[in-house]
Amino acid sequence: MSKRSSPICCRLFFATLVLVLISRPATPQESKTTTLELDHASICGSNLDTLRQALTDVGLAPDLGGPHGNGITQMAIIGFDDATYLELIAPIKPGVSAGSDWAKFMADDAVTCAWAVGTNVLLEEVDRLKKAGIPVTTPEHGSRKRPDGMSIEWMTANVGNGTPGSTLPFVIEDQTPRAWRVQTSASVQGAPVTGVENVVLGVNNLDASIALFRKAYGWAAPLTENQKDFGKLAYFPGEPVILAAPSNGGWLSERLAKYGESPVAYLLATRDFAAATKKYKLSGTKTWFGQRVAWFDPGKLKGVHLGVIGQ
Repeated sequence: MSKRSSPICCRLFFATLVLVLISRPATPQESKTTTLELDHASICGSNLDTLRQALTDVGLAPDLGGPHGNGITQMAIIGFDDATYLELIAPIKPGVSAGSDWAKFMADDAVTCAWAVGTNVLLEEVDRLKKAGIPVTTPEHGSRKRPDGMSIEWMTANVGNGTPGSTLPFVIEDQTPRAWRVQTSASVQGAPVTGVENVVLGVNNLDASIALFRKAYGWAAPLTENQKDFGKLAYFPGEPVILAAPSNGGWLSERLAKYGESPVAYLLATRDFAAATKKYKLSGTKTWFGQRVAWFDPGKLKGVHLGVIGQ
């Protein structure tokens, strides 16, 4: 039988252990990152029927979504298999858009206008953004009445400066089941496009915008490359945003001068790039960050830059 350790030995052992723990260098805490869950991307115009027809003409027929609770705007929706969607927004009464955050975008038929990310913990996300030093509004209630009479409700918080979703995405949390808000549209059910994959944001200063997104979400430095039609791009792998800064004037510079920083293009995910290219008669195929990108005809889409991205 072994002898029981003496009280002095025990005290010496624990004292040594404490000193070792105290003297160990502190392990730097890894910065937390936030992965964004893209909810929807918006297209603004002066007439909802015109927007709906434009998308229908390229094979993406929207469903009528109904009027918003603000009494100013109405919407139509293209819901995809992954539960993201394209939202078409226009005034309920032609020419009457005052009071909407996107009044200028609608009045000018500026099309791509905003994007949103979803959450189940809106108040926590608002608090996190504030602590990161990012401007964010107090959550507000929103609603929409579907054509079948069902009322859909949510809460949103606007993040950053400018109109909601112009650069940093606004955040939305459902108050009613999300399936009430978006379902796969018949026009894209089983189609080669499966959801909204990327929002391309036009920005004036690429370095400043990169710093803003890294500050807001704790992301690592992005990949960058140049594309003739969009200037210099920055992509945060795994995230739904691509930043685009003009390099030599052109349409992007003109848009930034007129509307400020805002979405300038949307890219849809695909399960079969070749099939999508054939079905939708896409053109202008390029490689962005190792993936192929091709475009719908912007003339048919009233100026909307809408593409497909995939292998």
